[in-house]
Amino acid sequence: MSLISFLSKQFIGVIEWNEPQDGILAYRYPMQDYEIQNGGQLTVSESQMAAFVNEGKIADIFGPGLHTLNTRNLPVLTSLMNWDKDFESPFKSEVYFYSTRLQIDQKWGTAAPITVRDKEFGAVRLRCFGIYSYRISDPRLFFNQVSGTRQCYFTSDLEGQLRDTILAHMTGVFANSGLPFLDLAANQSLLGDEIVERLKPIFASLGLELNQVVVENISLPDELAKVLDQRIGMNLVGDLGRYTQYAAAESLDLAAANTGGGAGVGMGLGAGAAVAQVLASQLKAPAVAPLAVPETPAAAAPAAVADTKFCIDCGHSISAKARFCSECGKAQ
Repeated sequence: MSLISFLSKQFIGVIEWNEPQDGILAYRYPMQDYEIQNGGQLTVSESQMAAFVNEGKIADIFGPGLHTLNTRNLPVLTSLMNWDKDFESPFKSEVYFYSTRLQIDQKWGTAAPITVRDKEFGAVRLRCFGIYSYRISDPRLFFNQVSGTRQCYFTSDLEGQLRDTILAHMTGVFANSGLPFLDLAANQSLLGDEIVERLKPIFASLGLELNQVVVENISLPDELAKVLDQRIGMNLVGDLGRYTQYAAAESLDLAAANTGGGAGVGMGLGAGAAVAQVLASQLKAPAVAPLAVPETPAAAAPAAVADTKFCIDCGHSISAKARFCSECGKAQ
């Protein structure tokens, strides 16, 4: 090395890193044409850890605090470089900082409904979403398995891997919980805790610690939600016999309010009577006494309905064989 080349090198006395933005997991300190002077200072914040990497291998890990860089507190690096105890020259090494604070508000969710077996409804498809949080717990393992020698490694680089891992194990948790769909919402926190326990070993293999998984919402696709709404509505009705009477009476009121002509009124009344009779016969059970229904024109026997008809002009009830209306004289 020439004297000019030696003098052009710059020696680093203080090494520290302040996170400029959220979402940075690992950062390589710029060391090109720099050397660390013996006795230099390394500052590691409470939410960080630092790694010294020599020739592609992590030599030493430093936790939070102020560290003086010399051969006495770099025993692993010293051994690798075969330095003697009296080495006083600057040394070359890469320094990586790792953010160990919680990475919160990480999103997860089902891109498409997942199918699980429900003991009440059978096979159902569910949509769900939520958040999770994690931190780096082992910088050495994270360097070897995930980040490598990149200048910066962000949470967004890891997002897809972690999200898909959560979804893959979440399906098993829901299926093995034994909870029916209607009870899932009341047990979302317990489901989140179960997911955490299942995923902790997987996150640990990447040098990460999974802190929390929150299940924010569990829902059915729109078409299944409509079916569930119908079932809930029927349960709210309770007495189906009385509901049938109410539905028949409503149909008669709608038919009577029809202003499209006398023929339409007649057809509406006839249809209402027929619907009431069919529903009543289907809901009638041998073990249950039939409900007493007040006599109304709609409950008349089919024969009586067949003997009369309605004027096509005024809607007055006349004999089925009449050729003129006795009320308005309109030809039939």
